Amino acid sequence: MTVVEAPIPSATPMPRHSRQAKVSWGDRVVTVGGDAPVRVQSMTNTDTVDAIGTAIQVKELALAGSELVRITVNTPEAAQAVPYIREQLDRMGVDVPLIGDFHYNGHRLLTEVPACAEALSKYRINPGNVGKGEKRDRQFGQMIEAAMRWNKPVRIGVNWGSLDQELLAGLMDTNSLRAEPWDAKQVMYEALITSAIESARRAEQMGMDGRQIILSCKVSGVQDLISVYRELARRCDYPLHLGLTEAGMGTKGTVASATALSILLQEGIGDTIRVSLTPQPGESRTQEVVIASEILQALGLRSFVPSVTACPGCGRTTSETFQELAKQIDDFMRAQMPIWRTRYPGVETLKVAVMGCIVNGPGESKHADIGISLPGTGEAPAAPVYVDGEKSVTLRGERIAHEFQALVEGYIEKRFGAATPAQVD
Repeated sequence: MTVVEAPIPSATPMPRHSRQAKVSWGDRVVTVGGDAPVRVQSMTNTDTVDAIGTAIQVKELALAGSELVRITVNTPEAAQAVPYIREQLDRMGVDVPLIGDFHYNGHRLLTEVPACAEALSKYRINPGNVGKGEKRDRQFGQMIEAAMRWNKPVRIGVNWGSLDQELLAGLMDTNSLRAEPWDAKQVMYEALITSAIESARRAEQMGMDGRQIILSCKVSGVQDLISVYRELARRCDYPLHLGLTEAGMGTKGTVASATALSILLQEGIGDTIRVSLTPQPGESRTQEVVIASEILQALGLRSFVPSVTACPGCGRTTSETFQELAKQIDDFMRAQMPIWRTRYPGVETLKVAVMGCIVNGPGESKHADIGISLPGTGEAPAAPVYVDGEKSVTLRGERIAHEFQALVEGYIEKRFGAATPAQVD
């Protein structure tokens, strides 16, 4: 017999050790870093000049669960549209903070269109795209000055596709003098990290509060991202934004993002995340928000929507009924969450099980808050429903799906209806 000396410890993410930053608009304040939850961010793909279309997409992303939304600000016309986008969102009651994404001409846009600088909640600055030589420091400084003038936090976001070539060349020269030179990839890692940290320190030297600075070093390879962020987290305590740049489409982008982000988040690295997913033709932009939320929920870091446990199906299952029911329940709960968030605080922690046969059906249903076990091959044509671990009712006939959905709604009303509304942090 094996003698067990101690219980197996539960796997939990390591604590984070970053500073706190605050991103706000009106009464809405989103705390990033420190003990705050890991935040979900997304980005629009509309032409920002189209203020109405951009506002509509921002609303869709916010309703899907995005807590910060970034928009492209690349021309004077786009900058002039930003206040109108903010105005439209306020009219629709959407208080999500807007982040301005600046490259090349951000120093001019923030200076020449002050209404844009004021309407945004945060600025994203890429130090590789702010200019070259003497212009680089001056133009970077103008953007930091705008951030301080309007009391806005910044994300200094380095990207290996647009790295400061002068910095990289200098590091390559230094590397050539080493007794044992690093390989080219190691030099690239160092350039990314150095660019981010030195830019942040330059901003602080100009007078910016270090608690208003967030860093990111984005790459497109999973192992590269893990290596860079581990070292970045070791060298600084700024809040970190995670995400693979150009993660890709569909399954590839989803798996790559989930793999890289999960490893880092489990190690306590990362304060905001974005899944940079290329949408399938006709697919909603909100899919990237759903995937980011699911990553955090799967790790046990956040709860966004009630979870549905469903079996994959096998030769014991007689039909696709359990698959259709699982999808119907999952789609229904996601569609209702914008309303439920305010009406039923805590509903996002609900666990529902939709199982296809007797093997694991009753057991999984008992583990869930509410679960149903549909009949499999050779089983009696009955579907027992379990509520809080106890058998509650048995459903039969053609209306099982409709009746179970009604039971789920009733359970939510009874359990979460009397809860006190949660405070927005």
